[in-house]
Amino acid sequence: MKTIKIKKVGELALITLDQPKSKVNTLTTDMLSEFEQGMKDLEKDTRIRAVVLLSGKQDNFIAGADLRLIRAMKKGDAGQFSREGNRLLSWIAAFPKPVVAAIHGACLGGGLEVALACHYRIATDDPKTKLALPEVKLGLLPAAGGTQRLPRLIGIPGALDMMLTGKNLYARQAKKNGLVDEVIYPKGLVEAAKTIAARMAAGRQEVRKSPLNFKDALLEKTAAGRRLIYGQARKKVQGETHGNYPAPLKIIESVRIGMEKGMEAGLEAESGFFDELVFTSESRMLVNLFFAMQDAKKNPYPAKVRPVHTVGVLGAGLMGSGITEVSVQAGYSVLLKDRDLVSAGNGLQRLWSNYEKKVSRKIISPFDRDREMGMITPVDDFLMFKKADLVIEAVFEDLKLKQAMLAEVEKKTPDHCIFASNTSSLPISDIAKKAKRPANVLGMHYFSPVQKMPLLEIVRTKKTSDQAIATAYEAGVKQGKTIIVVSDGPGFYTTRILAPYMNETMKLLEEGIGTADLDHYMKAFGFPVGPAALMDEVGLDVCAHVSEIMAEVFTKRKQKPSTSVQTLLDAGYKGRKNKKGFYLYGNGLFNKKKEVNEDVYQYIGGKTRKEFEAGEVQERMALSMVNEAAHCLQEGIIGSARDADSGAVFGLGFPPFRGGPFRYIDHEGPGSILEKLKAYEQAHGARFSPAQILKDYGRKNRKFYTD
Repeated sequence: MKTIKIKKVGELALITLDQPKSKVNTLTTDMLSEFEQGMKDLEKDTRIRAVVLLSGKQDNFIAGADLRLIRAMKKGDAGQFSREGNRLLSWIAAFPKPVVAAIHGACLGGGLEVALACHYRIATDDPKTKLALPEVKLGLLPAAGGTQRLPRLIGIPGALDMMLTGKNLYARQAKKNGLVDEVIYPKGLVEAAKTIAARMAAGRQEVRKSPLNFKDALLEKTAAGRRLIYGQARKKVQGETHGNYPAPLKIIESVRIGMEKGMEAGLEAESGFFDELVFTSESRMLVNLFFAMQDAKKNPYPAKVRPVHTVGVLGAGLMGSGITEVSVQAGYSVLLKDRDLVSAGNGLQRLWSNYEKKVSRKIISPFDRDREMGMITPVDDFLMFKKADLVIEAVFEDLKLKQAMLAEVEKKTPDHCIFASNTSSLPISDIAKKAKRPANVLGMHYFSPVQKMPLLEIVRTKKTSDQAIATAYEAGVKQGKTIIVVSDGPGFYTTRILAPYMNETMKLLEEGIGTADLDHYMKAFGFPVGPAALMDEVGLDVCAHVSEIMAEVFTKRKQKPSTSVQTLLDAGYKGRKNKKGFYLYGNGLFNKKKEVNEDVYQYIGGKTRKEFEAGEVQERMALSMVNEAAHCLQEGIIGSARDADSGAVFGLGFPPFRGGPFRYIDHEGPGSILEKLKAYEQAHGARFSPAQILKDYGRKNRKFYTD
């Protein structure tokens, strides 16, 4: 056998899953076949009374099904694959001997479904141990019994919450909701699992019952209560997805059928729905993004990576604190510097609060909190920077300040130290104009909140060395980021394509659209946040600054960018940071309500608002971003359509089910996109003039992707 190893220890059998030549275990037809054969042999062996299922990987149990296999399937194959998986796992669930899943590391998708079919689950308390059914993020549903076994184990509301969000549960959280039966420290996992298996074989080990709260238990007992649960879930899904994603409703329906008509009917519904979803355009787009994320973990210059042990972070505000947190989680010691120790201490306090929340939510232990906090040293000078390997500045968006920081860092750090600016719009070459070591200067543009936003945009100048890029890239991967490398220039890639989107927001508001209508239309299109609300979150002062920096790019194309953001800023509107922008924000104590601020209309088109057709608004907004992405690809700011799509989706929230700007172009048809841009150019001017690359592709209806 190639993928499993069986070791017999007295009356116990230990099955180790270990896919060769792979860092992770994935469910393949070979693994499932070998696993079934091994279990059949153990069933016949009268000496074996219990089985323990383990992983041979360092930080991974099973990461789910092999998506390459699913991607290559034809209509009907997916349903059959699901049915075969369900047959096997139903047999495991009914296995006459106790089967214990010993879980360490990622236990995701099909991996969790395997664990659900086992009779007992024990997991390590390591932060790397995460349990989830994330198929919804790929436009799919759990297709190996997950929609049936999970609600029976932890209750319908909890199961729907897990499956409809795809969120991770850490071991202690999973024990609390009944998903795992016991939690143990990593080094004790195997022995504890063996002990539990032996006790189960002897009939002396009780399996915990799901700790359903009284309300959920009461609702699940009646048909009317269950109908209420399903109805509320559908309503929430429709409100959040605007009908753009078919998978969540299929998940709810699969659970409903199983709970109302029985396990067998539920499993068949699950397989049928899976076969439908695999071939939807939404799933195809989301799976493409998944592979793009996997590719983004591959360092382009692995042989040129320099070791990083100590990271210096300049600025202890929200951004600097976030960079510090992900750096510590990557295993780096961090020097957190601000202008004085009080300011640096405030950053440390913010970090402590974040770690306390993780402890309270049972994500990490108090020991892990103290260990990671101990890796952070707050400082108010550069004395300790003599051992820094990478310095990331996160100070105010002021060119002279950033240049001063670079000059000081070069004086106090070793020659190999890399200086990375977290600027979102200032050209890195301007910051590095007087640098002594320009080869070591680059941009590392994080997105807020750093702990949650997946993208890292690494910016290289003409003088940045491959070694510096390779080292920064490696650091970003360890920080858990999806990385794109872009060329230097005003706004780089993400801010540059966001600028026309914000500009079109202002143009539409000037023409008379209502703030609420605009935001509603774009959320219906698939953006997670409406553009006006987004500008409030970013801050109108920041938006005005970006508009100023980007104006040069657009005026060269004979465009006339809106100046209304500056007008609003001059009138005292800053967005959420001073509780008044396009919306008014409550004080956060007794009044948290957000409502449209109609006072801003006097500065942007007058108080009278009018109706706009949703499709036109959505096209104008989306095409402003798509066209600029094409300009960036054409100019070499971004290196590939794949990176461009990853940057737009993971950095700016471009609708994932649309795949990104270039997947969107291919799906709609390059010729169609070109004609729409020409029509809007005729109606609204040069800002819709198609990029030359779009003209070239559109005339031949040539696509950017070949898959």
